[in-house]
Amino acid sequence: MDRPLPVTVRPRSALALAVLLVLCWLAVPPAVRAAGLLPQETPLSQGKAATASSSEGASTPASAAVDGDAGTRWSSAFADPAHADPQWLQVDLGATASITQVTLNWESAYATAYEIQVSDDATNWHSVYRTTAGAGGVQTLAVGGSGRYVRMYGTHRVGGYGYSLWEFQVSGSFGGTTPAGPGVTKVTGSQGNWQLTVDGAPYVVKGLTWGPPVSEAAARMPELHEAGVNTVRTWGTDGTTKPLLDAAAANGLKVISGFWLQPGGGPGSGGCVDYLTDTNYKNTMLGEIQRWVTEYRGNAGVLMWNVGNESLLGMQNCYSGTQLEQERVAYAQFVEQAAQAIHAIDADHPVTSTDAWTGAWPYYKAYTPSLDLYSVNAYKQVCQVKQDWNAGGYTKPYIVTETGPAGEWEVPNDANGVPAEPTDVQKRDGYVNAWNCILAHPGVALGATLFHYGSEGDFGGVWFNITTGNEKRLSWYAVRKLYSGRTDGNTPPVISSMNLSRTTDVPAGGTFTLTAAVADPDGDPIAYTMGYNSKYINGAGGLIPAQFTGSGPFTVTAPSTLGVWKIYLYARDGHGNVGIETRSLRVVPPPVNGTNIARGAVTTASSYQADGPGAPYPPQAATDGDPATRWASDWSDPQWLQVDLGHSQSFDHVQLIWESAYGKAYEIQVSDDGTNWHSVYTTTTGDGGVDDLAISGTGRYVRMSATQRGTTYGYSLYEFGVYRT
Repeated sequence: MDRPLPVTVRPRSALALAVLLVLCWLAVPPAVRAAGLLPQETPLSQGKAATASSSEGASTPASAAVDGDAGTRWSSAFADPAHADPQWLQVDLGATASITQVTLNWESAYATAYEIQVSDDATNWHSVYRTTAGAGGVQTLAVGGSGRYVRMYGTHRVGGYGYSLWEFQVSGSFGGTTPAGPGVTKVTGSQGNWQLTVDGAPYVVKGLTWGPPVSEAAARMPELHEAGVNTVRTWGTDGTTKPLLDAAAANGLKVISGFWLQPGGGPGSGGCVDYLTDTNYKNTMLGEIQRWVTEYRGNAGVLMWNVGNESLLGMQNCYSGTQLEQERVAYAQFVEQAAQAIHAIDADHPVTSTDAWTGAWPYYKAYTPSLDLYSVNAYKQVCQVKQDWNAGGYTKPYIVTETGPAGEWEVPNDANGVPAEPTDVQKRDGYVNAWNCILAHPGVALGATLFHYGSEGDFGGVWFNITTGNEKRLSWYAVRKLYSGRTDGNTPPVISSMNLSRTTDVPAGGTFTLTAAVADPDGDPIAYTMGYNSKYINGAGGLIPAQFTGSGPFTVTAPSTLGVWKIYLYARDGHGNVGIETRSLRVVPPPVNGTNIARGAVTTASSYQADGPGAPYPPQAATDGDPATRWASDWSDPQWLQVDLGHSQSFDHVQLIWESAYGKAYEIQVSDDGTNWHSVYTTTTGDGGVDDLAISGTGRYVRMSATQRGTTYGYSLYEFGVYRT
């Protein structure tokens, strides 16, 4: 730093001195003045009552940090380990204030981890700022919150001393409200002629539901902005939300900030809460909602607050009859509490609540009058929402917070009894149809957040993501056109048809033919991959690679595990675009020529599960000819299953149909007396599914003798077949 030049001119009068002081102040860089390194106005905290968790001594009291004297300081105790961490310093402003800035002027004993917290009663605190990378010196923090009490809550010190502040300054305005500024959202208009406005300008929600990690928000928001998206919707708001809000605001987007309530997610998901009696849950969630609304209400990225998601419908998973009705009323009443609490904190952003059916709206109409607008998730039935609104006699507008192509729960089953997923073309058209139905209700439907902007490549990611695996689908370009009118750029390959040579009886480990009609609108060369998903067998969401040959038609190798699989064909153009098509196939045991001489024979085992879900699983279940029954052993090694053929017989084939608990290392053994055995087959690389073994032997007894399990469970066989041609 340059040393200041000596002052050689001595003012001859008080006026000259005042002029010199003003000139010196103006010479200070504006950034320095704005950063709070020099005083600009008297802080709200100056001269107010201050207390602390501890003080080092009489010369460093809490009051010294709010006396406006940069030569006095508060210092916490440090010698006694009981007074180490945490430590706090708090000031009573005397009345509720809107807090916009906190300045910490640290002595050398500073906090590396601390929070700035506010409270109305000095008992219940919530954070408006936190860091784990404090660097000492003068720290001027822009915060948003309200309260009578403000404190620095330190949790980690830089060294062996305590915490020490020359000054703790709190700035803002009394009254507890944040002055209106950029980002004020209002629902304006009258019955049937409403609109959203942001800062007074009309605003139609052209949105997507948000799926990527918040850490990716800054990198992804420009792309969404270019596509005409102006809103993203979340399901939860907490301490990790700020980067998303900041990135949205920086790119001209807004966020519908959600608060998750149980039983969220509609049918089949979410925990059960008793809204009639669980006061602790309601108080906790109300506190969390108030906390984060206070923290983020001043963020320009906020469009509105959304309390709950599909809980009214989801309650059917928890209750029935009279109690179900009572719980739904109690839930709607709790949403009313939340809406009132949000309005008390934030008058600049509306409040809504989402459910999965318009059947929730009568509850909101009757018990949640403080909502500014309604929300609904609707896919195949989205075009019915307008009619339901008209029939319900509602007096508030709505937005659609999830919509797009038909979901798994609303499509017919295919030949294998699983939901028939819409094609890529049908999904694209589903978004277009949904948006057109929303636009067909002007003055009432105020826009939508289409589902879903996500990068997952699993079962749900293929069904709904418009950027599956970070590759753009036909649906991405459809949404871009709807929102921005753009039709330029390279677009994905289009799969107009796809067929399998066998769908209901594909032999395990065998092959089938896949044919597809694929064309790229831009004439790009197309690269193909395939994957399998086993959700309808074991609930798994992920995909595993499928082996195939050819460039169309394709010869594809079937999985070895029995059951209904889905196969996915990916067609890529090398420009970040992909077309995906899927069909189901049922994998069955490979047919075996000859007679199963083990069927119905006496069967014994080293052990079997007699208790537990679905038990017992006895040995004879593996030789009864029924692929739906099974033998299951104890969860230990070794184990064996043997069949008595009645007399010595020859065989030339053995088929093992494993449940998911399979043998990695096992032998097929034969014996004439059930005591002396010799092996006719050995493996240490078993992988489950169906083991179709062309092996021969002769004996009265045949057994599978296993020494290493493929899972942490035991061994389990649907069928143990011994064949003679």
